[in-house]
Amino acid sequence: MTSYLRSWLFTQGAETAPLPSPVTIIQSPPDTDGDTDDGDTETVHGGDDADDTPPSFPGLNSAQRLSPSLPAPAPRIFTDARLMPPPPVPALANRRPGVSNSNSLAVPLTTLRPPSKPSAKRGKVALAPGHGPLDWANLKKSGEDLRGVDTLLRVTPSMLKQHNKRDDAWSAFNGKIYNITHYLSYHPGGEKELMRVAGRDGSKLFALTHAWVNLDYMLDGCLVGFLVPEA
Repeated sequence: MTSYLRSWLFTQGAETAPLPSPVTIIQSPPDTDGDTDDGDTETVHGGDDADDTPPSFPGLNSAQRLSPSLPAPAPRIFTDARLMPPPPVPALANRRPGVSNSNSLAVPLTTLRPPSKPSAKRGKVALAPGHGPLDWANLKKSGEDLRGVDTLLRVTPSMLKQHNKRDDAWSAFNGKIYNITHYLSYHPGGEKELMRVAGRDGSKLFALTHAWVNLDYMLDGCLVGFLVPEA
């Protein structure tokens, strides 16, 4: 009974209710600036897929298009005189060697000094053909016996003194004994200078003449032994 009354009331209400008025849809033109004047939220939908025309840049109503465009300024080209003026003539005329002048643009005084003359003790001699540094390196690699001994020895100063001849020359450098016989003709300073340390300790003379030379590498194939004190 209840369901019958409920369906009858619903049918009566639908028959007596007024019909809704027709709805008119007004389509507003698209906003080109992307902003709405009434403050409503604008819904952006996808456009035509076939339209691949790129947008104008800057925008048609942008400030860049409204302002007049100015041409770019031409680069200014300066001469050498305007880039850096030359120093005044009196500054160069009054310059004296050995006196500092902070206002001068001349080269430093150290580059104007003449090079020192090489010492006579450090002068090089003309070596015989085939006796250069590369030739000595090749001789060490050849396998020739440059030591003259079968094993390393313990050499005393009295033993070292016996090897002071041109065909049998030993010398001590920093506690190591080297057979310098074969190296005499390859020495850049000449045989005479190297024979000065034959049969004795030449560490001091070597340090005063050319301490920067790697003697251990140059004479590694001539090592005889080590210098020890007398028993």
